[in-house]
Amino acid sequence: MRHSVEAVAVALIMSMQIVSPAGYGDVLFQVSTISALMDGVFEGSMSFGDLRVHGDFGLGTFDALDGEMVGLDGHFYQVRADGSVHEVRDSTLTSFADVTFFDSDEELALSSSNMTQVERCLEEVLPTRNIFYAIRIDGKFGHVRTRSVPAQSRPYPNLTVAVMNQSIFDLYNQSGTVVGFWTPSYASGLNVPGYHLHFINDERTAGGHLLDFQLMDGNASIDHTDGFMVVLPYNEDFYAAGTEAADTTELEAVESMKPG
Repeated sequence: MRHSVEAVAVALIMSMQIVSPAGYGDVLFQVSTISALMDGVFEGSMSFGDLRVHGDFGLGTFDALDGEMVGLDGHFYQVRADGSVHEVRDSTLTSFADVTFFDSDEELALSSSNMTQVERCLEEVLPTRNIFYAIRIDGKFGHVRTRSVPAQSRPYPNLTVAVMNQSIFDLYNQSGTVVGFWTPSYASGLNVPGYHLHFINDERTAGGHLLDFQLMDGNASIDHTDGFMVVLPYNEDFYAAGTEAADTTELEAVESMKPG
């Protein structure tokens, strides 16, 4: 009986029309937590068929940590560790994802600059550091450095160990899109504080988790996102995971890890 009730509850959550508390803002919909992912909870818990109900733009990963996800214009892509890019089937599962329906609130023209300079420029126009922001940058890039991680096998390692086997991709003279989010520091146990960015090129042939870039010229769009909803995994791995928030220093190292 308990499982039947839980199944109904999950079904109701998945069919809800989600709005912000104020009734007019955007919502960041998230599957699992970054702390769980850091702890090795890599089992997929939601299908992309269900995920797309909650957003047309976003990032994340897959069951068993099999690559990097980029969601753009209603399409979801998997960038695997061999560098190949595939459009995701609705039946595919995600173990961690952030999505929203992107609706730009602010536009910003960008000139030649590196990743750090662009991030600083964007932060200067944020009206507050207490909400979430979806960020899209369309442009021409002289260089983009991305990474992807191969599928893991049980017993799953933690994320720090898993990314040691990452594949690094150096992409040159690319037109493409940066997809990501800026998260306030108070949500550090749930999501990546600050910037979390992925990339995909216009040809949909290359991309991944973004480590660095040199922008030639482009345009940034910022979607102010004042709603936040998390759906937690319903599996033994998550139930057994540690409850502590992810260590910020360790998380920053994983997000920006350069090849050794």
